[in-house]
Amino acid sequence: MPATAPLKIVAVAAGLSSPSSTRLLADRLAGAARERLAAEQDRRVEVEVVELRDLAVDIANHLVTGFPPAALKKALDAVTGADGLIAVTPVFTASYSGLFKSFFDLVDNTALTGKPVVIAATGGTPRHSLVLEHAMRPLFAYLRAVVLPTSVYAASEDWGSNGDEYTEGLPSRIRRAGGELASAVTGRTVSGASRTPTLDDGEDALVPFEEQLAGLRVG
Repeated sequence: MPATAPLKIVAVAAGLSSPSSTRLLADRLAGAARERLAAEQDRRVEVEVVELRDLAVDIANHLVTGFPPAALKKALDAVTGADGLIAVTPVFTASYSGLFKSFFDLVDNTALTGKPVVIAATGGTPRHSLVLEHAMRPLFAYLRAVVLPTSVYAASEDWGSNGDEYTEGLPSRIRRAGGELASAVTGRTVSGASRTPTLDDGEDALVPFEEQLAGLRVG
């Protein structure tokens, strides 16, 4: 009998800088989904991160010529063939970036039908968090994807913060979104909740964030 195909999670990161908070958020979300999937089922889990900054020239050429270069075609095939998708963009002028939009303009509007998607964004201020609802959610609804309930916005001040008694910190929101994606990929009802975070969870989540803050720029 052929081996069972692995579950594939693909994260699209539209950050322009290197290192990038957008890429970091994509990695964190993909890691949370992979961890939950590995804990709750037996199939192997593969994660791929597509960095759009490396494909910017190919995207522009495809928009002009109508023919995708090999690297771009591979990225598009990865996105459309994924079991679950994570889409992360920096916020520019109160919306997703032009690079992010240009990439998804190249995805056929039926290719993501029924695919579970976590949407996420990074920005310098919490004031732009509504970009998730007024820009990103409608975009993926148009593409007929299933946008999961928990979206994740990370402002500069969120990195290294575990929240307080009134708000969830960024690590908790990442775990919850990753859990929802894992549940959707395996066909379980999305509960919107993971196990109750402990103090150890908070400390473990905090240290890697802080270690990567040096030299990190939004976008």
